Amino acid sequence: MVIYEVNAAVDEDVAPAYEAWLHGHIRQMLAFDGFVRASVFTPDSGAPGRRHFTVHYHVSDRTHLDDYLRRHAAAMRADGINRFGDRFATDRRILSEIAAFK
Repeated sequence: MVIYEVNAAVDEDVAPAYEAWLHGHIRQMLAFDGFVRASVFTPDSGAPGRRHFTVHYHVSDRTHLDDYLRRHAAAMRADGINRFGDRFATDRRILSEIAAFK
């Protein structure tokens, strides 16, 4: 399992529209092969005037994630940029599971 993490800092005045868009965006992401589920988080604190969202996409393996990044990521990212321009900023990271405990 791989976690594809996307962190977004969104201007407060467009945050409600961004969050509504984000839910549909996540549904689109989950249609890609290997994307199993997603969780959305918001931190207790963040930069004033901005709302922060963290999305964890659970992807079955690195091969499926690499396929998404190579074939679909640019178009998926462009949709948010076209809608919200410079009213948000994102960063991403990939977390590879090395151990799991119950």
